[in-house]
Amino acid sequence: MDGNARHVVIVGGGITGLSAAYYLKKSTAAPLRITVMEKGGAFGGKIVTLKRDGFVIEKGPDSFLARKQAIIDLTRELGLEDKLTGTNPNAKKTYILSGGKLHRMPDGLMLGIPTRLVPFMRTGLLSLSGKARAALDLALPKRTSPEDESLGHFLERRLGAEVLAQIAEPLLAGIYAGDTYNLSLRATFPQFHSIEQKHRSLILGMMQNRKAGGEESRTLPEAARNTMFLTYRDGLETLVDGLLEALDDVRLLKHCGVSRVEKAEEGYRVIREDGEIEDAAGVIIALPAYGISEVLGSGVPEIRELDRIEYVSVANVILAFNAEDMVRELDGSGFVVPRREGRFITACTWTSKKWLHTAPSGKVLLRCYVGRFGDDRWLHMTEDEVFREVRKDLRETMGITAEPLFMEMTKLMRSMPQYPVGHLELIGRVRQGLSERMPGVLVTGAAFQGVGLPDCIRQGKEAAQQMAAQLQ
Repeated sequence: MDGNARHVVIVGGGITGLSAAYYLKKSTAAPLRITVMEKGGAFGGKIVTLKRDGFVIEKGPDSFLARKQAIIDLTRELGLEDKLTGTNPNAKKTYILSGGKLHRMPDGLMLGIPTRLVPFMRTGLLSLSGKARAALDLALPKRTSPEDESLGHFLERRLGAEVLAQIAEPLLAGIYAGDTYNLSLRATFPQFHSIEQKHRSLILGMMQNRKAGGEESRTLPEAARNTMFLTYRDGLETLVDGLLEALDDVRLLKHCGVSRVEKAEEGYRVIREDGEIEDAAGVIIALPAYGISEVLGSGVPEIRELDRIEYVSVANVILAFNAEDMVRELDGSGFVVPRREGRFITACTWTSKKWLHTAPSGKVLLRCYVGRFGDDRWLHMTEDEVFREVRKDLRETMGITAEPLFMEMTKLMRSMPQYPVGHLELIGRVRQGLSERMPGVLVTGAAFQGVGLPDCIRQGKEAAQQMAAQLQ
């Protein structure tokens, strides 16, 4: 590679950092040297696929939303489209635990919002008064204040407290392992704000979006057209492997943490934890908010605002069984657990039913989620104690008393950023201060504008395009 080419350092080798490297390589014709520095021993961040005894096990995220275009585009560009797989069409049911029993979620829910009124009015999850309160959304005026509000206050205002607690909270807050009253509406579900402004009624607007979604699906890969979620048949590491193969001429450094980034006479100095120094024309930092604050906080006062972004630690527990050990039929994708149920687990995915490629014939794979904002009991327990509590909840909700074939626990420490009310304004101030004091240094990742894999890819791509424009 041209030794005189301008050097860009990407700090963080998770999916955002790898995507930034990939799109930076594509975004400029000018010769560039690109280095990706990853503190850990593997690239891909939280994406870890384990193959064990014929099972395909995701230790981190297990899938992504099929209609998020950024990941679809990247999949196509990497030649991986034929490796995509959707959910089992015979596992469309989802359950909510209520009163200790599993209730089927009413048909037509989109992100917890009813788009079909008859199934919603028939559900046993809500009282008559709760259903009547939700129906008021059809008549309530839209909010005119331009200020951000919490997701919880928005949903309670539109649909009532009962719908929020029983349906919306376990579905939506679960994405962030958060408390809806502490999450920014515009940073987490901006489409809800847009729908209210355009259609006034959230229900009517979601009905319109549901119809439009059928038209949009025609542009998606065949595997994505009749499913809400997608993954790859050999696991999500397929995407990481595809990116690494495409980055064959990029310098990829593992076990390479960064202490700080500081201005130099020309460009920037990236000071590694091992004491080595890298000179760079530009730097993209794709780390958690607290990591960015540590690397840049001394040089950019505004960066300290990132300390307002709290992180929740969560874990998932995988359990494998023989199929005959299941007391009830696994006729759906699993269940979610509202806070008010007081359970140890927050959700359970019936993985081998939802994803047919994940277990050998005659075997069952379950994935239980532990931990959320305000509930960190698992952090103070041994692994055996966590297993015991998870199995207790499965016994009391699903009747499973058999000994698992095996169990796997993955701890995801400080992994779920919580977007506070006013989050978009917060990151705007951070980026403005950074552009004024350290132009040529960009920050991106799950702490900013989306925690899902497609959102991280999109943000990595946007950072790459911005960097390419700055280097022209």
